[in-house]
Amino acid sequence: MPRLVNLSLKLSGAMALALSGGAALAAEASRAPAGSLADGGTIEAVTLSNGNGVSAKILTYGATLQSLSGPDRNGQQADVLLGYDDAKSYVDFPNYFGVTVGRYANRIAAGKFSLDGKAYQLPVNDNGVNSLHGGGKGFDKQNWKIVSLKSGPAATLVLGLTSPDGDAGYPGKLDVTVTYTLDEAGNLGIAFDAKTDKPTIINMTNHAIFNLAGEGSPDGALGHKLTIPAKAYTPVDANLIPTGELKPVEGGVFDFRAGRRVADGIRDGRDQQIVYGRGYDHNFALDKGLTKTPELAARLEDPVSGRVLEVLTTEPGVQFYTGNFLNGALIGKNRHIYRMGDGIALEPQKFPDAPNKPGFVSARVDPGKPYHHAMIYRLSVAR
Repeated sequence: MPRLVNLSLKLSGAMALALSGGAALAAEASRAPAGSLADGGTIEAVTLSNGNGVSAKILTYGATLQSLSGPDRNGQQADVLLGYDDAKSYVDFPNYFGVTVGRYANRIAAGKFSLDGKAYQLPVNDNGVNSLHGGGKGFDKQNWKIVSLKSGPAATLVLGLTSPDGDAGYPGKLDVTVTYTLDEAGNLGIAFDAKTDKPTIINMTNHAIFNLAGEGSPDGALGHKLTIPAKAYTPVDANLIPTGELKPVEGGVFDFRAGRRVADGIRDGRDQQIVYGRGYDHNFALDKGLTKTPELAARLEDPVSGRVLEVLTTEPGVQFYTGNFLNGALIGKNRHIYRMGDGIALEPQKFPDAPNKPGFVSARVDPGKPYHHAMIYRLSVAR
């Protein structure tokens, strides 16, 4: 495996001297207006940046990670996230680029689940079959409020939202926060927290789509090398709903334990799962399971630029998605047309349709027992 060079090591002599004296480098946070909504609300953009070339821009609309930029092995900067240049496009042409998804990320079969004997119906917004990413007007289509913003050893942004009881069919009033932090080592932390006044289900994550060569690069992201520490994944039916089985990955196109190029299996029509997903659109059951602190869920490397992304999470699963529904209909950043394989999503999560699968880790949240999911996007460079 190539040697990883932490971005925080690329310091000037003065910075290194300051660190040796015990002083910490400061990461900066700033905010600016980014657009207006039809209801008169204002979308703001917050930029978090460190002294080593890593920066993240977050929109209040959808609590969206709009950009994440960092240097390659030659020091050349690039934004590694697919998305739009302006806030208005996230409103007008929603496609989940970098958004916070909830109340329930991923799919729930037929939009139905039961809790304590009561049946609930959610909006069916996934080809008229399932509820996807909260259904209808999910968290990705809300303008969040800035609760706090500060610079320091880690620049921190806290965004808040209240979701009323019955919102999109879900029970319980939720008070939700998403906390973004960027430190000098290139770690972008995202913490999702929620309190409810009734038993409910919650599964929140970020839906960033990555191309470590730089968004819009002509070769796409299929040449990236991916490692996922998972002995099993959750196979799906034709509607992309898990069957409930945990299937071993060994020996097949879903075996990423030793690292492999994404392109090597994405078009293998001999595997019915690849046919169902139009490529990869599957949840992996991480070996680590549910943890109290974030642990490795995936490692993605672009061999050309040398950029490496590590995804860490407290959750038991990660959805690997190869942008299979990007069909050239949307124009993204820098007027780039995005197509299948132009980016890769790695979404830490509870398993899809867990409320209807007793054998999966429960997504239930009760009053007095808040929901918490902590994840990290860690950028570094392989030499």
